[in-house]
Amino acid sequence: MLPIFEDHLFAQGYFVAGVPTAVGAGDEQAETVVASLVALWHYARIHVTTNPELANEHMISVAQRNLGFNVPLSFYRGFPESVRHMGPDVRLADQLLHYFRTYCLGDFSHAGHSVFEARYERLAFDEDVEPKEFAIITLAEADELLKRAVEGFLSSTRPLNAKDQELVEAYASNNSEFSVEHCACKDTAIRLVLNTGDLSCTRFIELPDVIRLVEWLHELRYTEQKLIYSEFHTGLSILEYEPVSRMKKLNLRNCDRKLITAVIDQIVERGSVDIDTCLEKKRLWNGLLHHLHYRPKCTQAHEFCEAIRSKNRRSAYSVMERCLVAGDVRGATDALLKAKGPGAVLRHLDHLLSRIDDNRDLAQVESDVGYVLAACNSRNRLILVQLLLKYGTMPVGANREGARDFSFVRLGQLTKHHESEGEIARRRSLLPDGRAASAASWVRGQLERVCHGSLGRVYVADEMRHMAVPLQEGASMGGFGTLSRGTRIPLPRGKKVRAFTYWEKVDDIDLSCLALDDSGKTLEFSWRTMSSVRSRAIAFSGDQTSGYDGGSEYFDVDIATFARECGIRWRYLVFCDNVFSSKTFDHCVCRAGYMLRDLVDSGEVFEPATVQSSFVVNCKSRAAFLFALDLRDPAFIWLNLGERSMRHIAGKGGFSFLHRHLRIADVFNVRDFATMLASEVVTTPEDADVVFADKTAEELGLHEGQELIRPNDVTRFLELLNA
Repeated sequence: MLPIFEDHLFAQGYFVAGVPTAVGAGDEQAETVVASLVALWHYARIHVTTNPELANEHMISVAQRNLGFNVPLSFYRGFPESVRHMGPDVRLADQLLHYFRTYCLGDFSHAGHSVFEARYERLAFDEDVEPKEFAIITLAEADELLKRAVEGFLSSTRPLNAKDQELVEAYASNNSEFSVEHCACKDTAIRLVLNTGDLSCTRFIELPDVIRLVEWLHELRYTEQKLIYSEFHTGLSILEYEPVSRMKKLNLRNCDRKLITAVIDQIVERGSVDIDTCLEKKRLWNGLLHHLHYRPKCTQAHEFCEAIRSKNRRSAYSVMERCLVAGDVRGATDALLKAKGPGAVLRHLDHLLSRIDDNRDLAQVESDVGYVLAACNSRNRLILVQLLLKYGTMPVGANREGARDFSFVRLGQLTKHHESEGEIARRRSLLPDGRAASAASWVRGQLERVCHGSLGRVYVADEMRHMAVPLQEGASMGGFGTLSRGTRIPLPRGKKVRAFTYWEKVDDIDLSCLALDDSGKTLEFSWRTMSSVRSRAIAFSGDQTSGYDGGSEYFDVDIATFARECGIRWRYLVFCDNVFSSKTFDHCVCRAGYMLRDLVDSGEVFEPATVQSSFVVNCKSRAAFLFALDLRDPAFIWLNLGERSMRHIAGKGGFSFLHRHLRIADVFNVRDFATMLASEVVTTPEDADVVFADKTAEELGLHEGQELIRPNDVTRFLELLNA
């Protein structure tokens, strides 16, 4: 079985049994089983609850690949106690000596370590660790789970992250009996065409989507890099990155020109030619057809090319604008819905809602708000949840004054935008006070009506109120222990959080921590600031460079102590990774995650048994937001965002946009969703048809015929959202 399949199942809590041992090797097989189970327990506190007799040594390597094995030592080998025992002057001198060897002398031959650190004897590992429950399944059961996952991903109307997309492509390529019969997301279909060369997937897209295909092609293969030398405050030269993606700057290879031409021809022959929609991007189409030297092969293709090359500029949006100028918001909504569909109404929702006249009776205003919202395919659960999170997490008064911060996912990465002065002066999508709240209220009511009774009797465990529903994970990264963005995991007392990152194939990756208040202001804890910080609340392992063959960095945070020492100003601690070297994460080998450790340290700096999550950071950028800690209500909050940025150090740029991601579970969570889906909510698991809980069926005492949905069952949530 391919490693990508094993890793996906491992993240779901499964090992896959291998080929049965030949007859006559019973004693040897029994010894292997016992040794494997003991090794898994000793290494990572993995407890096999189902089919332990099928354990083998290969499962140890699968666990090590996902949880970390031979992780490099940090800069301070005695972290964290040895760091706290050193004075700030000694720590600063230690790092400067390290920087001199690497950046000044150019010696990147080996990872650096402290030269002033006193010898530190570590205690043997002796910490209370909650076991990780795993099951061993057969190859047939594994294939069924993988098939269900792939079909679930293909049924999602939202773009997939890089890991899930790779899983779909690997499964389709390695299973001759499987064929892609349905693909609900055009981005997913486009990436299948580009990455596998399977032109049959063009049946899931239309001619206007070819521009999107070229954008993805450029992102996947041709993102040109304009490397500009700039001066950092230390006087060191660094490399920054500027993407080039306009059609006029395309320089495709012949094979990709042929691919795009073949896609256009297939779509035209199928009859999916929407010339009016293509004319909305007339300039881009002109540039693309010229670059391809496109020659039409049929009557429809000739008509299409003539329309693109003519001076015709008909557009559905001009009709919408004329209606808005006349004050007819309903007419503008109808025009957009008829010409472009509910997706276009959704994309222009703020624009339409902001133009509703408030100088009328409140009932009329609310009726118009409901009319516009209903046009957004109001029976589509996924769109309704998306709208609820959009307006439910919008800060009160944030739209009234000053520049706004926007964030959205584009081509698999988080993209941020801060309004310029010119945009502020001419903006036309300013929502009146209370408009977002009334929109959120309408959406929640509609969502309840659409979902009610879908699953019969439902039991929902209380911890599900902390779990976010997987909705838009296109910019996320995958691995063991990852959950949906916004999920909150309450932190136990008597434990500290150890955030970690480790890497290969690059000289320097930096783990940083940003304290964030409710207004979006930050305080940076990083290699630039931590040499002078001496605290029991937060400790840093030191900035390690020259780690091409392996480097690592850590933060230790005692939340209770941090809250006492820093007062009530700071609400969150946000952890992020940045590649300081002139590479992007997808050209490195980088993992990140967190451990729960006792306040009194024991064992090694990296103990796999304490790892709660370990995931791959592989975004096409030099910046990624990992996770956050809530200081007021102690909890771990998932972010898992690959940012479209070449920012090589933390602390630059605005971060107020993160508040919306940090509040997701407060606005809408798995318990809310499960309650809406139920015809009846029961108080005990044995009385339910469907159980939402973060426990195994054995722990809950479920019987045959009952369905268990756990927080990491992403494909099942996608099925429910897209029903």
